[in-house]
Amino acid sequence: MAGGKETPRQKMIGMMYLVLTALLALNVSKEIINAFVVMNNGLENTINASQAKNGILYSAFQNALANDEKKTKKWFERAQLVKLEADKLIKYIDELKSEVKQVSEGLDKNVADTFRLQNISKLDDYDSPTLVMIGSDPSNVTGKAKELKEKIEKFKTMLLGQLDPEERKNYNVGMYTGESYNTSEEKMVSWEWYNFYHLPVAATVANLTKIQNDVRNAEGDMVNYLLKKVTAADFKFDTLAARVVSNSNYVLIGSEYRAEIFVAAFSSTSNPQVWLGEVDTTDMKNPKIKGPVDSTSVKVDRGVGIYSVTPSSEGEQKYGGIIRVKAPDNSWVAYPFKSAFMAARPAAVVSPTKMNVFYIGVDNPVEISVPGVPADKIKPSMAGGTLSGGKGKYTVKVSKGPEVTINVSADLNGKNTSMGTFKFRVKPVPDPVAYFAGKKATDVINKSQLLAAQGVIANMENFDFDLKFQVISFDLSMTINGAEVTVKSAGNALSAEQKTYLSKAKTGGKVYIENVKVKGPDGSIRTIGGISLKIIG
Repeated sequence: MAGGKETPRQKMIGMMYLVLTALLALNVSKEIINAFVVMNNGLENTINASQAKNGILYSAFQNALANDEKKTKKWFERAQLVKLEADKLIKYIDELKSEVKQVSEGLDKNVADTFRLQNISKLDDYDSPTLVMIGSDPSNVTGKAKELKEKIEKFKTMLLGQLDPEERKNYNVGMYTGESYNTSEEKMVSWEWYNFYHLPVAATVANLTKIQNDVRNAEGDMVNYLLKKVTAADFKFDTLAARVVSNSNYVLIGSEYRAEIFVAAFSSTSNPQVWLGEVDTTDMKNPKIKGPVDSTSVKVDRGVGIYSVTPSSEGEQKYGGIIRVKAPDNSWVAYPFKSAFMAARPAAVVSPTKMNVFYIGVDNPVEISVPGVPADKIKPSMAGGTLSGGKGKYTVKVSKGPEVTINVSADLNGKNTSMGTFKFRVKPVPDPVAYFAGKKATDVINKSQLLAAQGVIANMENFDFDLKFQVISFDLSMTINGAEVTVKSAGNALSAEQKTYLSKAKTGGKVYIENVKVKGPDGSIRTIGGISLKIIG
């Protein structure tokens, strides 16, 4: 008995790992460093696939427990222990990878936890990962590699502990932690030294990911072995349901729609038949396709059907059919399914948050989106101004008109695709309105209001931006004893001289606020309209 056979993909990744590790001893080039990044990404995908397969095994255990608790409970509890310890070891290795990235890149822990390997600027850094994993003295390993080895050996012991003593002799757990021959040193070296001494960041993280992959494989092999103890290989599900899992239900014209169609927990050694067409629902115990039958569009491999189609028109695209599964008596049992997805033409949406124009000298908030495309995949640019921000919310600044252009593109499956070009008018910020004693433009005022006035203010009217203009000077003009008098103020407040003249104002006379100069938030100075007031009493 063994711990399970490796898939072709696992064998290929293992071979790549050996080749790349050997090349490191000879020469470290940018290509080799990048190859470790590619291998790490491949390993992460393999881990996700292994975890999904393990999830199917645990679901099968749950079903077996529900059907026969007495027979299943012992093996179910052992499988749960395997899952618990595997998850703990995976989490510990994730923390190691994060620590390597922290030390090498100088990142905060929260950032390092989600920082992708390909974004590391020092992928060829040897010192930081060696210090973390080995320690300061290579001849005396005190780094995290020592603790990792101990945890791996403890995990292996736990796995074997789930078996009877006689079974342990022939069960291969894998995850070798003994000495290995190092070609550059021409001698046997410890597992810690062989896997983590003087390796660049890219190789160190890839090695840790490979160990995680080994953990998930060992977990799956053991759980599958325990499942066979309750004859799960021959387990008869009381309910089989069709499943359709697509990459997206919203697809742009020209982009591929992809979906997996399968029967949950179905054997990978016996492929079902997947037929597309309109299902006759009159007899759901024996569903059939009425009309034309499409038996070629869905490619079936290892129990999973892949439906791939490129839509050529907009709107909801519906499809359905039946999955035919061979029963133990070699008869075929049919299960109907149906699904749908939306197809839409590529279209970008650029929405000025305030209004339909951009104003000179202010921050113009803009929202940019493309239906069906994540905000981080949208790449806007601008001609005639500056565009800052991100994740759908941006700020536009313009300095001159009469027009600017925003170009929007999006990353669709790794390809930069134009989503459209949008033009906007550019206008200066409108003038504020001068106010004196609560009055504007042409109005009337009584003597008490006039004497209580403190100065001139400038307010924006019917404008969505919260802008403040400062009055820096104005002229006060009026007629005193038949003579026209004009007095200037170097600010927004009435001067003492202006107040003196206002105290001499007569009913029926007029007061003029003129030549009002204001400074905008951008520092520009402009002259705005004045005020004409008639004194009424």
